[in-house]
Amino acid sequence: MSRNRTAVAIGFLAVFVLVGGILVYAGSRHGSQDRTFDVKVFGGKVMVPSILPAYQNDTVTINVTSDADGEVHLHVYDIAFELKAGHAVSHTFKADKTCNCDIEWESTSTGLGRLQINP
Repeated sequence: MSRNRTAVAIGFLAVFVLVGGILVYAGSRHGSQDRTFDVKVFGGKVMVPSILPAYQNDTVTINVTSDADGEVHLHVYDIAFELKAGHAVSHTFKADKTCNCDIEWESTSTGLGRLQINP
């Protein structure tokens, strides 16, 4: 291989590695964040939003309001939201576990959604 081709190949490889490194660094997380979700439950059957995304070590606050009395249960973290119709209930916790944590209407075991804690 000629010197010019070798130089071009090395230059191309260097640019490829540099761009790849920038993309990986830009997509990586740097430290935990505070995440707050305002959730509404309708008839013990529907939760909006139904997916709550967060990352491990984030501080998560979930505010739940329902149009009916009942309990919403967040599995894995074992957090209960004892609800009175029209009144918000909040829980704040450290997301120290990764999971697709089910959220359900406790009295009927109806699945409402998920808290997704990614690494």
